[in-house]
Amino acid sequence: MVLLAGIALSSFVFSADPKGDLSIASVKVYPAKSHRYPRKKLEMGFVDFNITADLTPLFNWNTKQLFLYLEAEYQNTKGVNNTVVIWDRIVRRKEDAAINIAGRNKYAFREISSSFKNAPASHYSLKYNVMPYVGALTYGEAARTSEPVDFTIQTQPYEV
Repeated sequence: MVLLAGIALSSFVFSADPKGDLSIASVKVYPAKSHRYPRKKLEMGFVDFNITADLTPLFNWNTKQLFLYLEAEYQNTKGVNNTVVIWDRIVRRKEDAAINIAGRNKYAFREISSSFKNAPASHYSLKYNVMPYVGALTYGEAARTSEPVDFTIQTQPYEV
């Protein structure tokens, strides 16, 4: 037990602060049609992003895997702050920790309570969770957009 406690405490000594670059190419919002609720208005956002980050300093002898996720932080027209995970990835090996991705959101980005129409611009951040073999989970942020990104409202419908 003493050995396990020593291992868990030593993971706080080996802390790393990786940095990356996150850029948002576009955020397009489409009116969508739901097959489940045909009368309900629904809008879906599609985020095109570019991520470049070197997360290899997070791997040490006690790192089992990393959980990476891209968060969208925005405020709706009613003033409610929202944080939504729109993309994620699990990195299990140090060799795969150099990330260079150009992609689109993996999960649905919807505003259920109202429209994205008059919503202020949103911020995006790349966050990580270090899962050790022994010890507490560690959370951090590797990249953040420097400027807020506006929602671009499209008029043509997007089929869900």
